[in-house]
Amino acid sequence: MRYLLGALLALILSGPVLAQPVNTGHLTAELVSATQGVAPGQTIHVALRQTIQKDWHTYWRNAGDSGEATRIKWTLPAGWTASDFTWPTPHRLPVGPLVNYGYEGEVLLPMTLTAPADARPGQTITLRAAAAFLVCAEICVPEDAVLTLAMPVTAKAAAADPKWGSRIASVLAAAPKPAGLAGAFEKQGEVLNLAITGAALKGQDLAGAYFYPYSGSVIDHAKPQVIERGPDGLTLKIAPGYEFQGATPPMVMAGVLALGDKAFEVSAAAGPLPIGAAGLGPPPARITAPAGAANLGLLSAMLFALIGGLILNLMPCVFPVLAMKAASLAGHAEDTANARRQGLAFGVGVIVTFLALAGLLIALRSAGAAVGWGFQLQDPPVVAALALLMLAVGLNLSGVFEVGTSLQGVGSDLAARGGFAGSFFTGVLAVVVAAPCTAPFMGPALGWALTQPAITSLLVFLGLGVGFALPFVAVAFAPGLLSRLPRPGPWMDVFRKALAFPMYGAVAWLVWVLTVQVGPDAVPRILAAAILLAFGAWLFGLAQHRTAAGRPAVSLTAAAGVLAVAALIGGAFWPGYTLAGDPPTGVEAAKLDYETYSPARLAALQAEGRPVLVNYTAAWCVSCQVNDRVALSTKSVSQALARNNAVYLKADWTKRDPEIAAELASFGRAGVPLYLVYGAKGGAPDILPALLTPGIVVKALDAARAR
Repeated sequence: MRYLLGALLALILSGPVLAQPVNTGHLTAELVSATQGVAPGQTIHVALRQTIQKDWHTYWRNAGDSGEATRIKWTLPAGWTASDFTWPTPHRLPVGPLVNYGYEGEVLLPMTLTAPADARPGQTITLRAAAAFLVCAEICVPEDAVLTLAMPVTAKAAAADPKWGSRIASVLAAAPKPAGLAGAFEKQGEVLNLAITGAALKGQDLAGAYFYPYSGSVIDHAKPQVIERGPDGLTLKIAPGYEFQGATPPMVMAGVLALGDKAFEVSAAAGPLPIGAAGLGPPPARITAPAGAANLGLLSAMLFALIGGLILNLMPCVFPVLAMKAASLAGHAEDTANARRQGLAFGVGVIVTFLALAGLLIALRSAGAAVGWGFQLQDPPVVAALALLMLAVGLNLSGVFEVGTSLQGVGSDLAARGGFAGSFFTGVLAVVVAAPCTAPFMGPALGWALTQPAITSLLVFLGLGVGFALPFVAVAFAPGLLSRLPRPGPWMDVFRKALAFPMYGAVAWLVWVLTVQVGPDAVPRILAAAILLAFGAWLFGLAQHRTAAGRPAVSLTAAAGVLAVAALIGGAFWPGYTLAGDPPTGVEAAKLDYETYSPARLAALQAEGRPVLVNYTAAWCVSCQVNDRVALSTKSVSQALARNNAVYLKADWTKRDPEIAAELASFGRAGVPLYLVYGAKGGAPDILPALLTPGIVVKALDAARAR
């Protein structure tokens, strides 16, 4: 019996390390050990294990633009010591316009634990630590856990733990380590050049290189890092952080250079860049803005904007509003003075709206938001509200209700409808609908404008507004052109009702955009709102009939107003739409096989020596959709892609994407469409026109194979 009890006691004392997991709410934390015990004076590895709830994350030692690193505070017996974390390489975690660094899923944060030399074998020491986490998804929740680890003290070095030993060893093997790399950095204008050289980089795939700094304020984390490869290393062109804006910029930058599944610790000093860090050709993922856009001056940019505004009148985006413009012109053909007033009112509405949108865009970008021209249609509530507004305009043109005119003699009285406010509103609506399009000459001008001071930017947008309004205003001031228009009469009622159908087409387009943004669940909601709005419009028209007949109609008018408000609030603003994770399948019947764009995929294709066609597009960009159907989704382009072993990548900007916004800006563009063709041998891409034909695309693809 004594031998049996002794054997049982020995088994208990030499048992495994024990830890109790703690659920903090959005993660489960525990302390785990790489060994089954620790000998006196021995140093072992333990780790803080986090199992993080799906779609939530915790943070690296430098959290990035926001967040807070995981912390641990040990309560150890006398003589026991523990190190700080060995941090695994983090992942980039975009959150709106910000980029954070951290971890998702399961993560092990290893530490070293050293037992004192006088630790007594046979005893079990309970070690305690308090861990603090900031766990974030759309919101951030600070969570805490008090963790314990029962550690047996063994007479000799303990064996590896069968569950955690190899896993902790793998994390340590993959963690960033010194590799004898030399680094230097130099700020040139608004670009921070970080050059890194060393034998460890030779033969490595540098296409996806990324520098994670230990300091949170030396770089702009949300901006792209442009890669230039060289024979002995690479140079990263990075947007500097606010530490470089002070009187004493940093003299040392330390961090981690991540290369796929490898990572190296880097410490760079301020000074001239080493030879050999760059020079092996252009960056594989992104390039700087074309020289043409970068060298524009104010007068050139305003001229480009003026021409772009003129051409914008011909873009498909504006077709629905051309109906309203045409009806207004025909209505005022016999009254030259009134036609001029209406033309000026339309022009004022266009220019005021252009400047208002431009001011909002400049303010958002100054606040750090990665938005571009057409940003308003990246918000589902705005798209839904605009769809309902277009429906109301169409119902008005169809005669369901009237604005600013009586029901008697609608055709003959159409010349008197609208007034200054009506024409001003037409100009406002034309800009709101036309803004998502980018016409030729317009893209470089806006891209340049958004890199300039606010006053300069507004002058360029003023040129764009003047160009857009000019044709309508010019016709209003041209008696010869007005005299050629047919006289107002009953035919105008038929013409006006026919012009309602482009507005209904715009409603269908906007509903489709909404489904791409938030998924098919948006359809019943927006259609229900449309039915409410149409019913309210019919009641309002019925009230107008009763009023014209001298009968009371206050209750009908009030009911119509309630229904209209309910349709707008319920259909667009309450509760708010949530962007879908992915576009619904089957929305876009593309004839071309394409891959989703990413800088890493582009770099990999270039490394294979394959031509690449990149299409920066959005569902709300009508010009993009027309180009897709007329030029891209054609047999000749499909054959050209196959013939040249080229790949078609699509960068979808329907939902806000800071990375795509940054890339558009790098090419001097503020909006879509943008079409790039990269050659098989690398180098800068060819930028195709904003209006495509199959021949243009085929010619560019054929040329790309040889360059």
